[in-house]
Amino acid sequence: MRVKHSVASLLLPLILVITMSGCLFHKPLVYKHLSGAAQGTTYHITYENEIGNDLGNQIDSILKAFDLTFSEYIPNSIISRINNNDSTVEINDMFVEVFNKSKEVYNESAGAFDITVAPLVAAWGFGPVKKERATRSQIDSLMKFVGMNKIRISGKKLVKDLPGITIDMNGIAQGYSVDIVSHFFDSKGLKNYIVEIGGEVRAKGKNDKDKIWRVGVDKPSYNDSPGENLQVILSLDNKAMTTSGNYRNYFEENGIKYSHIIDPHTGNPIKNRLLSVTIVAADALTADGYDTPCMVLGLEGTRQLLKKHPELDAYLIYNDEKGNYQVEYTKGIKVEK
Repeated sequence: MRVKHSVASLLLPLILVITMSGCLFHKPLVYKHLSGAAQGTTYHITYENEIGNDLGNQIDSILKAFDLTFSEYIPNSIISRINNNDSTVEINDMFVEVFNKSKEVYNESAGAFDITVAPLVAAWGFGPVKKERATRSQIDSLMKFVGMNKIRISGKKLVKDLPGITIDMNGIAQGYSVDIVSHFFDSKGLKNYIVEIGGEVRAKGKNDKDKIWRVGVDKPSYNDSPGENLQVILSLDNKAMTTSGNYRNYFEENGIKYSHIIDPHTGNPIKNRLLSVTIVAADALTADGYDTPCMVLGLEGTRQLLKKHPELDAYLIYNDEKGNYQVEYTKGIKVEK
């Protein structure tokens, strides 16, 4: 649905502070740092490495399997084959889990999150293949292909009511990639780690200073690079955090900026006072699923959604009536002073 935009703790030394306090008799923990490219973006991973295992190759294998399921840039991925109406393609457990969470968020947000928005994303020029933006009438004609009520899982197949329906899981799947790496660490018995992929983050335990992991969030700006200007640093205590914003991926036409986030109800890029939504949840799949519909719903709609879901915490950045930055956040958000 969109490219994700948050600044994760490992992007810059300023953002993640890794220090160790300690006790004279406490054996120092050894941490391993990994970084690389995956899913058309980058990843930065740090984990406790007492036994000296290098898990890099296994993590690369996990991320490759993820790409072969969800990447629209790989022709033989499951999602690409579904979008090309390949009748032989079968879905796997990863796809089912992300689909089910997508359907949950679709229902809870009254359709503000919808993975069938892919034709509209492409029509506005934000799809995997860059092309000329569609006309208004063409965009309107694509609305018949939008709606998660028009797709369903039957056995190992995704069934579509219309062949023109295509799906885009970018708005939720990247968070899931963070979760599957985290689950891998859990299976190895690791107690301390942080996983960041494309800005989506999940942390467990403490860093090598014996402190809770700290993660930065960008101040919304059309000109700054990620990590250049931080709005806030949050403590992330055995939680996941994702951010969606309208200030990175956009185009400008006749002085008007058009966001990459598309409202499934109107077919248009969003336009409201909400600039950035950071969601903190128990897992990154859930956090990633709910940050985009918040951007679609706007400030008041997000407030109402959060009331329905007290298990979610949020840090919101928005413009007031005078165009000034304002923030509000739920009581579970731990702001570093």
